Amino acid sequence: MSIPDDYIKARVALEDGVVFKGFSFTGAGESEGEVVFNTSLTGYQEILTDPSYHGQIVTMTCPLIGNYGINEEDKESLNPKVAGFIVKESSRIPSNWRSSKDLASYLAENNKLGLEGVDTRAITRHIRIQGAMKAVISTSDKSDSELIQQAKESKGIIGRDLVKDVSTKQSYFWNDSGKYKIVVLDCGVKFNILRKLEELNCKVFVMPAQSGSEQILKQNPDGVLISNGPGDPEAVPYLTENVKGLLGKVPLFGICLGNQILGLAQGAKTYKLKFGHHGGNHPVKDLRDGKISITVQNHGFCVDLDTLDKESIEITHLNLNDNTVEGIRHKKIPLFSVQFHPESAPGPHDGQYLFFDFIKMIEEFKTTKA
Repeated sequence: MSIPDDYIKARVALEDGVVFKGFSFTGAGESEGEVVFNTSLTGYQEILTDPSYHGQIVTMTCPLIGNYGINEEDKESLNPKVAGFIVKESSRIPSNWRSSKDLASYLAENNKLGLEGVDTRAITRHIRIQGAMKAVISTSDKSDSELIQQAKESKGIIGRDLVKDVSTKQSYFWNDSGKYKIVVLDCGVKFNILRKLEELNCKVFVMPAQSGSEQILKQNPDGVLISNGPGDPEAVPYLTENVKGLLGKVPLFGICLGNQILGLAQGAKTYKLKFGHHGGNHPVKDLRDGKISITVQNHGFCVDLDTLDKESIEITHLNLNDNTVEGIRHKKIPLFSVQFHPESAPGPHDGQYLFFDFIKMIEEFKTTKA
């Protein structure tokens, strides 16, 4: 590929000492984060704005990114949340009737460093073998050894509360009418989760992740959804404690980080995956009916299967790539969760039936209380 004259030389320095070279297509800059790869072919705007990526530098395995530009409709939060973005080639001429700007302009406006001309296949292969790791992306004139040392000394995501950075600071109504009042505990919620609830005639009230169980129950919700979010679930013990106070009192639905939190709230443990699940092509089996869905995933941690209390918790879904837990349901109280993203955005819609299951659980709970 030809590199424009205004592009700046850049490097990706990993904490294990490996350095990849490329060019910045968004100007000069430097950023730290955990480098991961995403296997989605489309949906880069939704990936950039997914709060679950806070603290991470995303490498796209698809070689050409940016060809349909950026629009105002497909954002999953108000602005990009990634720590950096690495692609093989960035399209400089976007073409789509919905496009309002190009990828480079969007990233630059939001002070996010974007690199291209990098061997993304090599980065992906390295991470698959060695695991996700801390990294620095930089256009500076620092030596390779300086950047590697900086990567080693960077914060990383293990044991770090990233939820507080992306959760709403004030409660708000997403929409003002609906048959069911749903409280969404915002750990870094994607907008499409809120859209799906609204489509199912829900009045959606979004609350900060730090909200106590009493605060939540004072809203008299018909159900509570614990959302997706970034980082290490064991680094947000306040969230686990708050969710414990909701068990059995209101129907609960957890997505991604919400799944991990519900697992922790019931005594299970979590662990860090080697390179995480990031992409729109992960096969998941529903153990109840044998149905296999192709799912959207974005997480680096997982509930430990062996620590779940099998007497009270049913494992409902398994990842067919690595047999990790993808869904749980309590046998006695109204609670279920999944590790993947049923709201898609981007990716396949196979898991959207779970929102209907949530409404069904709410109706059943109402019946038992009547």
